[in-house]
Amino acid sequence: MAAFNRSELADLNVFMAIIRRRSFRHAAHELGVTTSALSHTMRNLETRLGVKLLYRTSRAVEPTDAGSLLAEKLTQGFATIKDGLDTLELYRETPIGRLRLNVPRDAAVLLLAPILGEFCAAYPQLRLDLIVQDQMIDIIAEGYDAGIRYGATVPQDMVAVPLTGELRWIMVASPAYLARQGTPQVPKDLLQHTCIRMYLGDKTTYKWELGNGSRQQRIDVPGHFSAADTETIVNAALQGVGIAYCLSNRVEQELKDGRLVEVMPDWACMGEPLCMYYPSRRQSQPGLRQLMDMIRMKTIGSQLIEPH
Repeated sequence: MAAFNRSELADLNVFMAIIRRRSFRHAAHELGVTTSALSHTMRNLETRLGVKLLYRTSRAVEPTDAGSLLAEKLTQGFATIKDGLDTLELYRETPIGRLRLNVPRDAAVLLLAPILGEFCAAYPQLRLDLIVQDQMIDIIAEGYDAGIRYGATVPQDMVAVPLTGELRWIMVASPAYLARQGTPQVPKDLLQHTCIRMYLGDKTTYKWELGNGSRQQRIDVPGHFSAADTETIVNAALQGVGIAYCLSNRVEQELKDGRLVEVMPDWACMGEPLCMYYPSRRQSQPGLRQLMDMIRMKTIGSQLIEPH
């Protein structure tokens, strides 16, 4: 093979993006280029190396045996390069570069929305890419630097940093619904009510967790309406569809102005905090430490976390 040149590193990065995504279209979106540009790059790379690296069909992209071997070696090499570049963040006061996050909708509303303007103004040289997605994904395989999830769902091989204190999950309903159907007093009463069921990221229906400790109960509540996001669930409760289960912070204003009423407050459930998680203990991804600090300062003021 001829001597390594500057363009080769960029071409190999393109190859690795295609391997991660198993798609020219998705890789092009990740890299911010056209699909045709990626195809041209791969043709040139394969010609230069003299080896076919990819099998491409109308439905999928798969590596050849040579491509699999190259990808395995490059994964180690690119990780070493990234670690080397990441160490510079320890010496830089103002983050520069790109930070890619994957977060659930509740975290986007409660943690990120309140600080986005301030954060972007404070760090104009940082590109923040935010993807809101409730289902769990492999953030490393999908090319993200970090994610936010509830503590119990964070993969064990990741570093998890709590951004909030324990979160309070409650049941709420509109005054009109309660006037029409009555107010449940104990968990078993819910079986005689219409509840707004909640889908999890894996499309299964969530069993409501009521109470704490040894008295906690999990109930598969009845209901003719289900949704996967909190906003839709809360809107349905406001319209009298039934009893909803959600984070107390998501309905704070609705409870204050009386549009919703908390049901069975003695059976509220304290759950895991929202955590930032990532694969490296150095916290060296550009802007990640500053983002976590800003979120935590804001959540102290909003009572999502208790100051120490």
